[in-house]
Amino acid sequence: MLSLVAANVQAGQASQRVVEKSGARAGPLPPAPREVGYAHVEVDLSRQRLSVVDDFGSVVKTLPVSSGSGKWFTSEGRTRRAITPRGRFTVDRKIAGWHKSPLGMLYYPIFINRGVAIHGSRSVPPRPASHGCIRIPMSVAKEIFDVTPIGTVVLVR
Repeated sequence: MLSLVAANVQAGQASQRVVEKSGARAGPLPPAPREVGYAHVEVDLSRQRLSVVDDFGSVVKTLPVSSGSGKWFTSEGRTRRAITPRGRFTVDRKIAGWHKSPLGMLYYPIFINRGVAIHGSRSVPPRPASHGCIRIPMSVAKEIFDVTPIGTVVLVR
C-alpha cells in the first residue's frame, strides 16, 4: 500500500514533513493524522491540505489542494454546486496519465466518490476553486497516484 512512501522514513526516527518543492506552497506543519495503524490519505478542506499517512501513522507527505468552490455550475444538463464531499472513501478507480472528463482534463486521476477525484491540475490556488474534485500540483500527481492503490482509504474532513 502506501508503505512505498514509508521507505523514505528511517525506522526509529520521527518523520519529517515533506513538501514538494516545485509548485507546492509551504504551510504549517500537518496536524497529527486523524487515524493511525494503516496507510491512507487525509484531506483537510479547511486548511486545503492533503496528507499521506504511512502504515506507522506518520505523515510522510503533505501538499496543497484546491477543493470545491461552492459555486453553481451546469454540466451535462445538470446544475449543481461545486462541493467536495466529506467523509470516508476508498480509491475505486485510477487512470494513468491524462483523462478527459466533462469538466476538463484530469492528470493521473484517483477516483474516490463517483466523479470526484484527486488529480493533478495546472491550477491549484490556495483556496477552494474546483468543481468538487481535489486538485493537487501536477509535479506530485504521478507520485500520489503510484502510492494509492485501489482500496486505499481517503478521509476528507
